[in-house]
Amino acid sequence: MSWLFGIKGSKGEGTGPPLPLPPVQPGGEGSGDRGTGDRPGPKDKWSNFDPTGLERAAKAARELEHSRHAKEALSLAQMQEQTLQLEHQAKLKEYEAAVEQLKGDQIRVQAEERRKTLSEETRQHQARAQYQDKLARQRYEDQLKQQQLLNEENLRKQEESVQKQEALRRATVEREMELRHKNEMLRVEAEARARAKAERENADIIREQIRLKAAEHRQTILESIRTAGTLFGEGFRAFVTDWDKVTATVAGLTLLAVGIYSAKNATSVAGRYFEARLGKPSLVRETSRITVLEALRHPIQVSRRLLSKPQDALEGVVLSPSLEARVRDIAIATRNTKKNRSLYRNVLMYGPPGTGKTLFAKKLALHSGMDYAIMTGGDVAPMGRDGVTAMHKVFDWASTSRRGLLLFVDEADAFLRKRATEKISEDLRATLNAFLHRTGQHSSKFMLVLASNQPEQFDWAINDRIDEMVSFELPQREERERLALEAGPV
Repeated sequence: MSWLFGIKGSKGEGTGPPLPLPPVQPGGEGSGDRGTGDRPGPKDKWSNFDPTGLERAAKAARELEHSRHAKEALSLAQMQEQTLQLEHQAKLKEYEAAVEQLKGDQIRVQAEERRKTLSEETRQHQARAQYQDKLARQRYEDQLKQQQLLNEENLRKQEESVQKQEALRRATVEREMELRHKNEMLRVEAEARARAKAERENADIIREQIRLKAAEHRQTILESIRTAGTLFGEGFRAFVTDWDKVTATVAGLTLLAVGIYSAKNATSVAGRYFEARLGKPSLVRETSRITVLEALRHPIQVSRRLLSKPQDALEGVVLSPSLEARVRDIAIATRNTKKNRSLYRNVLMYGPPGTGKTLFAKKLALHSGMDYAIMTGGDVAPMGRDGVTAMHKVFDWASTSRRGLLLFVDEADAFLRKRATEKISEDLRATLNAFLHRTGQHSSKFMLVLASNQPEQFDWAINDRIDEMVSFELPQREERERLALEAGPV
């Protein structure tokens, strides 16, 4: 029995010799010639069967049943069977775990594949959306370009039409002027011919009248000379004969000469003093302020200027709508400052030349009831050492204004350049320092208005003195049309 379950007995426990194994049939399982011969028939299968093996097995079983170790062998066999079952179950569980792990791996692989698929689909969707957006933007840009080209073409056609109309109007005006000139020449020629004909017809009468007038005039002059000579001779004879009259006359003439000489010198000194304090300084090119000499020279014009009313700040000035609103606010603020006798704000106007900066400065002064004075920055450098004195004279003269003075400095960047980076002379540097000293604080006597084409060249101290900055751009098409309409036909 122990042999059947693969258990060897201990020494001293005889169970008999082991049973021999059944003979292996040729061509059967375990044969060396596996698969080399044909399967035997039914008769050959049992023809060489040896029953002794079965007998020995039966005998061993009977001996085992009668042995005292039969129960132990049976329990040992059961334990071995249970161990085999447990091992089989463990292997089965390992197989099931491997199957579950394989399923989990398959699920993870499927989830990873699904994630990759979703990511790829998302990427393709984004790429497709970006491409569609790119196509839409390209179509929009193409539409804008086409619209811009169409607008430019329409604008070009309108400009050509305006140019043609302007050319026709100019040609019509020139033709009218030519015809008017021809008619005027014909009229003048006809009048000249008629006058010449009348003079030829009345030549004898005219010559006789001239001769009679000349003879009468000559006779009158001769009689006047005779009368004057007689009176002068008699008076001189009476004067010479009276010595007291001669002495009094000489003394009177001497005193008169001395008085005239003294009055002339005193008048010259007083004129120079008033010219220095009230007259126009040398740096000021143009001013609306009335000086003593100007009042004496042109009394009628001065009286008209005094009786004139304040004008609109934008009268005759053509600007863009945004710039017009900006400068109108400045004009209103300046007028209110003048009424309230407050401190004036300094203004910087920059832009290309010919945009109306000087004209607006004049209109601003007239609108606010102030006088204006115009000076150019290019006149300061040639003065050299006298520039400092001239600059102080300008501000002293501006401070004496009763109505308030708008000091307009054109091309201000010519002498208000940067002192640190620009190579300027010492005289110009001293003049700039004098200007900065006189404009360090706001004044209620004068308002500073600077004009420049390159405001970036100003010294940093100048930028600190500026309260308002206004950009004057070149007039656009609408402003040019307004200028042409206000100018009238050529």
